[in-house]
Amino acid sequence: MSIDVLSALALFSLITSLTPGPNNLMLMASGANFGFMRTLPHMLGITFGFMSLLLLVGLGLIKVFDAFPIIYTVLKVVSLIYLLFLAYKIATAAPVATATATGNPMSFLQAAGFQWVNPKAWAFGLSIITIYVPASGFAPLMLTAVVVAVMAVPSVVIWTIMGGQMSRFLTSTVRLRRFNGTMALLLVASLFPILWPDS
Repeated sequence: MSIDVLSALALFSLITSLTPGPNNLMLMASGANFGFMRTLPHMLGITFGFMSLLLLVGLGLIKVFDAFPIIYTVLKVVSLIYLLFLAYKIATAAPVATATATGNPMSFLQAAGFQWVNPKAWAFGLSIITIYVPASGFAPLMLTAVVVAVMAVPSVVIWTIMGGQMSRFLTSTVRLRRFNGTMALLLVASLFPILWPDS
C-alpha cells in the first residue's frame, strides 16, 4: 500500500469518524451522563469492534452479502429496532447523580457488538474495503484496519469529552432530560441517510 493511498485512507477515516452518527451521539450522551473514565470501555469497544467487523468483511463476509442481498434488508430491520431501543434508553436515562452512582454505561463487549448492527459502521466498512484495500491478503487488510482504528481515536475522545463538558450545564433533572431527549432524537435522525440513502 503506497503512502498516497495510506494518506487518503487516513483522511477519509478521520473525517468519517468525526461526523455525527450513532456511535458518536451515544458517546456524547455517555460522557454527559457517566463521565470520561466510565465511558472508556465504550470507546475501546467501538474501536476494536469496528476493527473486527472490517477484518471479517475483508476476509470474505462481503461475498456472503453479495450472494444473499436479503441480508442487507434483515440488517436494516435489526439495526432500526436496536437503535430505537438505544434511543429510548438514552431518552429515559436517570438524572446525573443517580446515573453516576448506579447507572451502567455501555460495556466494551456491548459497544463492540453494537458495530455489527450499526448501519454507519457497515457503510463505512464496505466503502473502505472496496475503495482502499488494494489487494487480497491479510497484510494489506490488517494495515487498513490499524490505520482506521488509529484515526478513530480522536473522534471517540472528542465526542466523549464534549459530552463530559455538557454535564457542567446538566445540573438539573429538566436540563438532563432535555439533553437526553435531544440526543435520542438525533440518534434516530442519524439513521435515515444510512438506512434510506435515496429518500
